[in-house]
Amino acid sequence: MSGAVLTSSELAQTGDFLRAQQESSGFIPWFVGGHGDPWNHVEAAMALSVLGDLDSASRAYEWMARHQLGEGAWFNYYRGDAVENPRLDTNVSAYVAVGVFLFAVVSEDRSATARWWPMVDRALDFALSLQRPDGAIRWSLDSRGRAESDALLTGCSSLLHSLECGVALAESLGHRRDHWRVGAANLRHALRGPSEAFAAKDEFAMDWYYPVLVGALSPESGRARLNAGRTRFVIEGEGVRCVSSSDWVTAAETAECALAWTLVGDVEEARTLLGGTRRHRRLDGSYLTGLVEPGSVSFPTNECTTYSAAAVVLSNDALSELSPVRRCFRVGLDLSL
Repeated sequence: MSGAVLTSSELAQTGDFLRAQQESSGFIPWFVGGHGDPWNHVEAAMALSVLGDLDSASRAYEWMARHQLGEGAWFNYYRGDAVENPRLDTNVSAYVAVGVFLFAVVSEDRSATARWWPMVDRALDFALSLQRPDGAIRWSLDSRGRAESDALLTGCSSLLHSLECGVALAESLGHRRDHWRVGAANLRHALRGPSEAFAAKDEFAMDWYYPVLVGALSPESGRARLNAGRTRFVIEGEGVRCVSSSDWVTAAETAECALAWTLVGDVEEARTLLGGTRRHRRLDGSYLTGLVEPGSVSFPTNECTTYSAAAVVLSNDALSELSPVRRCFRVGLDLSL
């Protein structure tokens, strides 16, 4: 894999780790015995897809299909098949569109993606049902079904990506979803507008790089945004802080930020950042969630998470010019109104 940080044998080890965490139902929790959420479950399935394990990825999407609620959403957290948190999060629910689109790109299996199309259709309609007049999308319904008023910058960035992947998937299957195009265009307008449209969480690294990661900004604006926040969030030679006020460097944020750098054309910066996740890598191919500096102290202690490993796999894949991850994260839709 040209330009990759990980070797083929290292990728195979990480694939073995992810498979070992997947439950017999197809669900992929954060770690064995722990809880999980649909967003990170899909991210792990995406990693399995690019690693060539389409069977395990398919089982993950079948779990999603079985557990989708009538309104098109999923609960926020599950432990096994039991619901741990009943909130319905728009971003958590819509991300299945990204996973199924990537599966389609990798596998060219039209029958599978056609089978999952109704699931994607309902999930994106649920998310758009909570779009505000300013284009931003409310982040959730609470346990009583009441819509939260706030929109989140990271969540809305991810929702834009989900809508774009959904439109691309629809077109590949011969469906028209013009209201998704309109919703995505209005959401992109909000993401490029005043930050006051979103709840203030700018201390989190994801609010810094996620609009860049999903192509909400032009490449020039994206590079400028990454450069502007670099000193605040990057610890040189160690990785990306999850929160600007703490020297807690996380594998997932570091890998995702590296992917953002790749997608704006700075592959060398991406390789340097992603290379820092080797400090998190364990002998079995898993990745520690985070390290506290100085001293690289594991926190939570010895916790290795599926979403951390998945983020590294996806970022590593994007370093190849023929990467399906690149195609998935740069769908290239014309969303002008």
